[in-house]
Amino acid sequence: MKVLVTGGAGFIGSHVCDEFLKAGHEVIALDDLSGGKKENLDPRVRLAVHDIRSREAAELIKSEKPQVLCHLAAQMDVRRSVDDPGFDADVNIRGMLNLLEASRVAGVKKVIFSSTGGAIYGEQDVFPAPESHATRPVSPYGVSKAAGELYLGYYRAQYGLPYVALRYANVYGPRQNPHGEAGVVAIFCQRLLSGQGCTIFGEGKQTRDFVFGPDVARANRLAFEKDYVGAINIGTGVETDINRLYALLAEAAGSTAAVAHAPGKPGEQLRSCIDNSLAKKVLGWEPSADLREGARRTVAYFREKAEPVRVHG
Repeated sequence: MKVLVTGGAGFIGSHVCDEFLKAGHEVIALDDLSGGKKENLDPRVRLAVHDIRSREAAELIKSEKPQVLCHLAAQMDVRRSVDDPGFDADVNIRGMLNLLEASRVAGVKKVIFSSTGGAIYGEQDVFPAPESHATRPVSPYGVSKAAGELYLGYYRAQYGLPYVALRYANVYGPRQNPHGEAGVVAIFCQRLLSGQGCTIFGEGKQTRDFVFGPDVARANRLAFEKDYVGAINIGTGVETDINRLYALLAEAAGSTAAVAHAPGKPGEQLRSCIDNSLAKKVLGWEPSADLREGARRTVAYFREKAEPVRVHG
């Protein structure tokens, strides 16, 4: 089958492209390269460079007529969403509607949407949070992802377009960008390997559910293969605080550098962890890499990609 992956040259999207290629599918990556990189892509993947809000992106879907749309392209920076909620909504809501309208016209058979488990539930009542947990996001980014799920429900009801909304925990792994919209794992990896110190905001006791990027990609393929419609959490169900995360990455990097602490960020969630029981039940999915193994593989990737030190003299 033909699969179109938006954000396909990005960190998670390129792993999704790899996963569908391995399964024998034809893959097209749609990416504006604002965050993605051509070198992330297997040469067998066709790259179309367009913004998801553009007429060209819609025309690509209409002309290629993919059976599956994996929608990962997004404005994903929570802090930027707070500073500029209009831009966040323009990309994440208007951009998605542009793709959904084109998909409806093109006869796309299924949409797999990258939602968020880390931001959609807000401050949780229970840990880990199941899909039935109230959605009360505390950032415009979380709001726009929740809106995306509601629009998918509408397109399912009105046009019979099946979908799966994968609610990711905190995704990390090879190809994550340590600049700009990066997660803490990529930032720590780069700094540890370059001999620089790392800074933890607050006491480091805030917890997150860290899930390995290639495992998330496998969830996308399984969501395509299984007959299920609705939202599914993709996480480990394990809470890890930032101090523990740093220790595992420092161990993998062979670093004994001391860590500094800075004042906590206002409004930061204290705990986040999602229940993956439904993913196990309906997709047959569970994480293959625990955090120690994932940290080791991620550090190995950043070590391999590190630029050689230039000696002047």
